Amino acid sequence: MAQRAEQHRASDSRGAISIADVTHGFDGESVLTDVSLSVDRGETLAVIGPSGTGKTTLLRLLSLFQRPDEGTVAIDGHDVWERPERDRLAARRRIGMVFQSANLFDGSVHGNVSYGLRIRRDWRDRLSGWVSALLGSEIEPQVERALAQVGLAENADRNVGSLSGGEAQRVAFARALAYDPDFLFLDEPTSDLDPRNTAVIEDAIDAAREDGLGVVIATHDMHQAERIADRVAVLLNGEVIELGPAERVFENPRDRRAQKFIDGELVY
Repeated sequence: MAQRAEQHRASDSRGAISIADVTHGFDGESVLTDVSLSVDRGETLAVIGPSGTGKTTLLRLLSLFQRPDEGTVAIDGHDVWERPERDRLAARRRIGMVFQSANLFDGSVHGNVSYGLRIRRDWRDRLSGWVSALLGSEIEPQVERALAQVGLAENADRNVGSLSGGEAQRVAFARALAYDPDFLFLDEPTSDLDPRNTAVIEDAIDAAREDGLGVVIATHDMHQAERIADRVAVLLNGEVIELGPAERVFENPRDRRAQKFIDGELVY
């Protein structure tokens, strides 16, 4: 695992998303303090830490849902929030996000996975009427590929109301993949899933990394982080106290607090 991490860290030319010296809070309360980290395309970074320590806020900043109070968020070395709005929109389209809850729309599995692609097509139609047929032909292969990646290729016509919780989360994952993003951010995507659905999601994460996506997953499951991550960041009280190859972080963390958290000695 450590060797794989070093190989990915050497591939910066493929593109990276990073935050530097980021501080952010709500209602006068600090949530993140002076946080800096990055993820390259083609690697998986797991963010672990106690509940309430800022993992979800970190993902929201990386995914450009929110602007940090201080610090920078950059893609390919360019500060996204200093770019024109059209460039920020283009940057957001390079990002897929999966939340802990699936939050599916009423209707079919296919309708959920294709929804964002159809909205994008309709927006472009307003600029040029002739692109509809072309983009319509692009949607079906993207939907089919995304459903196949989560083991639901034969379920496109099912109503989402008939899905189990694990299947619904796999649809949410496929919906994020269908955009063909460069970066994928996952907020506790398997916390409520059984082992089989967890394994499917983890296989899809690994396949996404192999396809060249940069993946950041926030997880309470340290065994999961060991299984799928190239690097691990330990977040405690809004600060990154440990960051490095997964094998090194779990076997020989440099920060005593990280060691205590991994050993289960820190109670929150």
